[in-house]
Amino acid sequence: MNILCVIPARYSSTRLPGKPLADIAGKPMIQHVYERAKQAERPTTVLVATDHELVYQAVKSFGGEVMMTSADHPTGTDRLAEVANSFPDADIIINVQGDEPLIEPKVIDDLASAFDDSPDLAMATLMTEMEEIEHNNPNAVKVITDLKGYALYFSRSIIPYPRVKDVGMPVHKHLGIYAYRRDFLLKYAKLSPTPLERTESLEQLRALEHGYRIKVIKTDFKSIGVDTPEDLERVNEMLKK
Repeated sequence: MNILCVIPARYSSTRLPGKPLADIAGKPMIQHVYERAKQAERPTTVLVATDHELVYQAVKSFGGEVMMTSADHPTGTDRLAEVANSFPDADIIINVQGDEPLIEPKVIDDLASAFDDSPDLAMATLMTEMEEIEHNNPNAVKVITDLKGYALYFSRSIIPYPRVKDVGMPVHKHLGIYAYRRDFLLKYAKLSPTPLERTESLEQLRALEHGYRIKVIKTDFKSIGVDTPEDLERVNEMLKK
């Protein structure tokens, strides 16, 4: 399969302006993400998709592949679809967020492998067991699946609600790393926003509300995204060690 790994890198950020170029252990953050994604075995191509000339030039300077995209996309899926239109030979497109400097290459390969024996699979993502401290954090998105590992629902609230305490059902955190078949991605980007999507402000609910299935792969990887100056300082300390 021809697998394209895309790293969207939007320059503007309310909490951390110029985030893709934030220095982490002597390199811009986008370089850390790119270099880790390049270590994955399955992708044919790894590409940064940005809306800003400074990010474009930074990626060029460290020898990475980069594509300039529109600054007017309302969602990350729209930016991804613009890239997909330029790569008609891609079978699978994997979206790795540009603020994941500690992304494990293995999870990229795991997502790609989900499609190997599943010709009808359109979309896949990841989950990991959630720390109790995050249960009531609306920024930590939760997910529940059916017995075959397909998403039933994503929420900012705790799901399932632990009405019966001794069942021992873990709460799972959704990791915002996605894989799509190219033809589904182009269709998905054109779907109308849905009520649950707007209520929770979670774009992946659009796929569920329109009747599509999302495979959710369990992983031990604990994502550490960089959204704030405090996150940046934490990741800097980790990588310097």
